[in-house]
Amino acid sequence: MKRRNGRGCIVKRYQSSYSIKVSLGKDNAGKYKYLWQTVKGSKTDAQKRLTELLNQIDNGTLAHPKGTVGEFIEQWLRDYAKPNLSPTTYLGYKNIYSSGIAPALGNMPLKDLRPDHIQEYMRAKLSTGASNTTVRHHLTFLHSVLEKAVKWQLLTRNPVDAINMPKIVKHEMKILDRQQAERIFMEVKNTLYYPIYKVALYTGIRQSELLALQWKDVDLDMAELSISKGSHRLAGGKYVITPPKTAKSKRKIALSPDTCIVLRQHLNNQKDQCSKLGVEFTNDRLLFCEFDGKPIKPNTVSQYWIRLLKRLNYPSIRFHDIRHTMASWMLIQGVNPKIVQERLGHASISTTLDIYSHVTPGMQRQAADGFDKLLNVRHENKVFENN
Repeated sequence: MKRRNGRGCIVKRYQSSYSIKVSLGKDNAGKYKYLWQTVKGSKTDAQKRLTELLNQIDNGTLAHPKGTVGEFIEQWLRDYAKPNLSPTTYLGYKNIYSSGIAPALGNMPLKDLRPDHIQEYMRAKLSTGASNTTVRHHLTFLHSVLEKAVKWQLLTRNPVDAINMPKIVKHEMKILDRQQAERIFMEVKNTLYYPIYKVALYTGIRQSELLALQWKDVDLDMAELSISKGSHRLAGGKYVITPPKTAKSKRKIALSPDTCIVLRQHLNNQKDQCSKLGVEFTNDRLLFCEFDGKPIKPNTVSQYWIRLLKRLNYPSIRFHDIRHTMASWMLIQGVNPKIVQERLGHASISTTLDIYSHVTPGMQRQAADGFDKLLNVRHENKVFENN
């Protein structure tokens, strides 16, 4: 029994199995091409799948099962990643594909991709010196892409599911101590970088969030900072403003009195600069920018930081580690981890506790010792003897 709708038909096979035949039009030789799929379930399930396939053909999102891994990934990048992900994430995925996956797996038919092919790809990447973290990024990207192939019934299962991901090698977190931070602030006191590094350390916000801040995001009277976007520099020098990394990334951060003083002076300096240049100052102006108001290049901030540490003969600490410094200092002071999570913009408290697990043992000792003080327990030197 066949059920036709013009471009496709449903054929009854067994008690709970139907075959779907969909016309893909003519190929270059003028021959008609067809896509066959088997659906297990009711006739309604088969009709629903037929409608999905026809819609995918109409909007150009149908990946032919005879296509290659590379063709499917390129389609995924074009139709899903580019319109739905941040520009930096999209470019990162595109680079992973073009530099790694494309030459190794790109020409393989999608339907023939097996776990052993991916296992060999992982082994080859590790043998060339790629880190476990890098290889995990590659496999995570490939898993996301192939999940779409499974959803479209082009694969019966995701072959990455059968792979054991390389273990993450945790490196010792490097942070500043109080003396180092004070010396750094002395060195940059009269430079453009003083307010940048001050806000970075005192708030712990991400570099992309830091460089996207506008004066309308700052309330110096309420001592509060609003984080709602990130700034990213793409290849070619173009800057894009993106939404927060996660829902928790959109947040308000309380500012210390000292930070407010620094920002107020920085605001006055910017207004003076605008006045001298004959440029109108508005609240849309970036907090941290070049003299002409253009965005500061992210690598300019981080490279200056690296040169500064070398000049001071300090250990190599990334600019991003200023964020870790703030969080570690707050936790050591006994600040509730939930507050630290909110300031950092982590999606969950478990993320914060996992990253800063090196700090929590000391917190547990403080909590234990503090419990006696809470209950006003007196410790006396008494010897208890068994009668």
